Amino acid sequence: MKEAFLQAIPVLNKIESAGYEAYFVGGSVRDFLLDKEIADVDIATSATPEEMKSIFSKTLDVGIEHGTVVVLFNGIPYEVTTFRTEAEYLDFRRPSEVQFIRSLEEDLKRRDFTMNAIAMDRNGQLIDPFAGKKAIEDRVIRTVGNPEERFTEDALRMMRAVRFFSQLSFDIEKSTYEALSSLAHLLQKIAVERKLAEFEKLLAGKNRMKALKIIGETGLYRYLPQMSAFQRQLFSSADYHADMLTVEEMWGFLVCLFGINHSAAESFLKGWKLPVKKIRKIRSILKWIRFRSGNEWDGYSLYQAGKESFLSAERIRNVLQQTDLKRNTESLIELYNSLPIKQSSELQLTGYDLMDWFGKPPGAWIRAELEKAETAVLKGELKNSNESIREWLMKCNQNLGKN
Repeated sequence: MKEAFLQAIPVLNKIESAGYEAYFVGGSVRDFLLDKEIADVDIATSATPEEMKSIFSKTLDVGIEHGTVVVLFNGIPYEVTTFRTEAEYLDFRRPSEVQFIRSLEEDLKRRDFTMNAIAMDRNGQLIDPFAGKKAIEDRVIRTVGNPEERFTEDALRMMRAVRFFSQLSFDIEKSTYEALSSLAHLLQKIAVERKLAEFEKLLAGKNRMKALKIIGETGLYRYLPQMSAFQRQLFSSADYHADMLTVEEMWGFLVCLFGINHSAAESFLKGWKLPVKKIRKIRSILKWIRFRSGNEWDGYSLYQAGKESFLSAERIRNVLQQTDLKRNTESLIELYNSLPIKQSSELQLTGYDLMDWFGKPPGAWIRAELEKAETAVLKGELKNSNESIREWLMKCNQNLGKN
């Protein structure tokens, strides 16, 4: 049993000593069976939240209305959730009512996919009423029970199905796949932020390109932000090899694949409610992809772009051209590393120096002089020392002196 479980066994022991059942459940059990790294474990119990709070001295009421409390044990937080059933879903996302129960199997029955509906006791024994272990062995994503019922209860589960396809490279079982197509329209009921969370996990998965094709095939794309006009491009995504791109690079790749022009790119990204900082980063990458469409890199352009942006731009361009992802990147890094300065703060010149040397007040002229010196240093025409820069500027600007 992995360390994350071993650390949590005393929590299960304490709950069981108080007369209740407790099990490891959900993604941690699934990842254990897949021999993946486990970041944290979730626990399900027959004890109610109030009973849990009487067992443990340190708890936090996080999601208590849904039966979840966080237990702080030996400095580690554990989410512990009471076995529950859920009443009718009124908004295709959340149940109208949660009822606490004492049956593990009834609790597992409400979960999304069979691979996520496995429990494990403190001895490592599996409780697997819906053949989730076999689904993992067969590498199949299958809903617990009727897929139409599961997706109607929570429409976001459709995005989760494709996300797991991307992350695990499992097949989606036939009836589950068919339900994605027939119920895709329910996604319009789901908040953009929730779609974004699943979509970015999809973009980070190893099988991301085929997952994008499934988004197109099933019609899910029609109910994702800004995507309704791009089915053909989503179909073609499986032709590209972008396994090693970051999530930000994948957004840049999609903008290029969809043929979205510069002025519309920000609107596309904002439609997904991406954070401003991330949009700024993606737009920088797109700027340098555009630059590369008509120019070769030189030292000055690499300096202007910065290492992160020029590498991302080159990697995306290589994917779009269906060539080796790393083509040109090593030589570009060598050229970048040879630059005398990597950022403006390294220039041995300040605006205060300029005002002192030329006896002039602040103004736009300072930026112009800084850029002039910066360019000369980068081109190797000038040594990056304060005295060398001063002499050079004085010669260049004999008419800029005191007036």
